[in-house]
Amino acid sequence: MDIQELITEYSDMVYRLAYAYAGNSFDADEIYQEVFFRLIRKKPDFKGREHAKAWLLRVTINCAKKFLGSSWRKRTVPFESGYSFTEEGEPDLSRQVLSEALQKLREDERLLLHLYYYEEMDGPEIAELLSRRESTVRTQLTRARRALKKQLEEDGYDGF
Repeated sequence: MDIQELITEYSDMVYRLAYAYAGNSFDADEIYQEVFFRLIRKKPDFKGREHAKAWLLRVTINCAKKFLGSSWRKRTVPFESGYSFTEEGEPDLSRQVLSEALQKLREDERLLLHLYYYEEMDGPEIAELLSRRESTVRTQLTRARRALKKQLEEDGYDGF
């Protein structure tokens, strides 16, 4: 599997995870680029697609944490509003509300929800990726769902 195939196959996944961490497209772009720069520089020898996917997810998590923890990042203000629009150009309030609520959660809660719902990883896959026990992941996912529900209710959205 060559690097171009990996970029083509996993670019959306890497970007979604970077965006879930960063909360805006500008920072997500920076994280995304760093992940693929590392892939090109290191040229790891993967044992298969699942190994490549796990490597890219782990590197994305590490890059996001490093980027978001940088002193430069802490002194800047995001430019993007975070609004989402449908294909018809109308505001997509459900996505916007959900995105805003997710950004108010703790980083570890956002990560678990993203991996489970957006990357469609199951408990054992998440546990292996994050080096946690499966039962721990299940418990943390339950807590993250409760936290999201509570945040949506606090924001005035009961019907989600």
